[in-house]
Amino acid sequence: MNVTILGSGVIGVSTAYHLARAGHQVLVVDRQPGAALETSFGNAGEISPGYAAPWAGPRVPLKALRWAFMRYRPLVIWPLPDPAMWRWVLQMLRNCTSARYDVNKTRMLRLAEYSRDCLRELRAETGIRYSERSLGTLQLFRTQRDLDASHHDTTILDRHGVRWERLDRDGCVGAEPALARVRGKFVGGLRLPGDETGDCHQFTTALAKIAQALGVRFSFDTAISRIETAGDRVSGVVTGSGALTSDAYVVALGSYSPLLVKPIGIDLPVYPVKGYSITVPITDPAAAPQSTVMDETFKVAVTRLDDRIRVGGTAELAGYSRRLRDGRRATLEHVVRDLFPDGGDVSRATFWTGLRPMTPDGTPILGPTRYPNLFLATGHGTLGWTMSAGTGRVLADIISSKKPAIDMTGLTIERYR
Repeated sequence: MNVTILGSGVIGVSTAYHLARAGHQVLVVDRQPGAALETSFGNAGEISPGYAAPWAGPRVPLKALRWAFMRYRPLVIWPLPDPAMWRWVLQMLRNCTSARYDVNKTRMLRLAEYSRDCLRELRAETGIRYSERSLGTLQLFRTQRDLDASHHDTTILDRHGVRWERLDRDGCVGAEPALARVRGKFVGGLRLPGDETGDCHQFTTALAKIAQALGVRFSFDTAISRIETAGDRVSGVVTGSGALTSDAYVVALGSYSPLLVKPIGIDLPVYPVKGYSITVPITDPAAAPQSTVMDETFKVAVTRLDDRIRVGGTAELAGYSRRLRDGRRATLEHVVRDLFPDGGDVSRATFWTGLRPMTPDGTPILGPTRYPNLFLATGHGTLGWTMSAGTGRVLADIISSKKPAIDMTGLTIERYR
C-alpha cells in the first residue's frame, strides 16, 4: 500500500519507519528543510511514561490562580480573541475532576508504557544513538503539600504495575548527587526508575535515515495546502509542489493538524500550548543532573543530554505565536541555577520555543477517521517524544489491518463524538 504521511516530526517519522517495516511504500511530506525542526527539535528530552499525566487535574484551577501571582509562572494565558482557544480551555476545565483525571491518566499510561517498550525494541534492532540514558526521572517536591498530593498518582501507577520510589532528601541526593549542594530547597521526591532520557531531534534525524534505507521517501520544503475528498474517501493532498495521491494518508502535523482537517468536516480538539527550552553547555559534570529532574513547583524539567543540560517547560496559551519571550526564559534559568548552580554556563544557553499539540483531556488522538483512508496521529501535548515509538507501531498496525498490541479504547477521535 502507498501511504503519505503529512509531518516529519518524531511522530511522523516513527510512523513512517514502522509502516516501511510492515512492507508499505511511504512518502513523508513537510514544509521544513529537514526532519524534526519544529516541536520535536528542542523539547525537554524526557521519555517519561511514569510521568504521563493530563494537565487537567482536580487541583489545576486553584493552582492556575496561584501561578498567576508567581514571579516564575508555569502558565501564562494571553487573552486572545480566539474562539478555538476559549473552547479548548472550557473543555479542559471540564476534565479537571478526580474521575476524569483517573480515566485520562490511565489511557495515557497505556500508550506511554507500550511506547517505551517499543523504543527499547527499536534501539536493539537498529543500534540507533541519541544521547540516551536509562536512569529514571526524579520528580522533585519543594513543599510537603505537593509531596503528599502525589499519593493520588502513585495509586494509579500501582494499578498499572509502574515502578516508583518515594524518596526523602537523602534519597533524592542518592539519585541525583549534585542536589546535595541545594538540599534545603526540597523536601523529597518521587523517582520513576523505568523512565529514560534522550535527544528527540537526534533520534528523529537518525531514524529518518534508517527509514530512507528501508525505502521511505521524504519531500521536504513542501508546503501542504489542503486535503481533497471524493465521496467518503480522501482523493489527494494539494501541496506547493503539486497534488499527491496515495492509498492512505496520515495527518501528523502536531498543532497544525486541526487547521488541515477542519475544511473536510473533522473537528479536532487540539490546540497549541507553547513550551520553551534552553540548552546549557555543561561546565562541571559532577554538578549537573545525571538524568531528568522535574521541578514540580515550576513544572520545569532539567535533563542531562551528554555534555548539555536541556531545561524545558512552562506553558503559554498564545495561539500560533512563535515569539520568544524573555519572561519564560527567566523561569527556565531560575530553575537550573537554583537546583544545579554550578552545572553549566547559563550565559551561553540557546533559547527555543515550540508548539505542543494538546487535547483538552491530555490523551492523543490516534487512528481512523470518518474517511476510511485517512488516519490521525496528533494531540500528544508534552509527551510526543515519550509516545512516539508506540504511536508509530499502532498506526502501522491499524493501516495494515492488524489489531494493535494495546487496547485503543479512548485513544481515537471517537471519544469526542
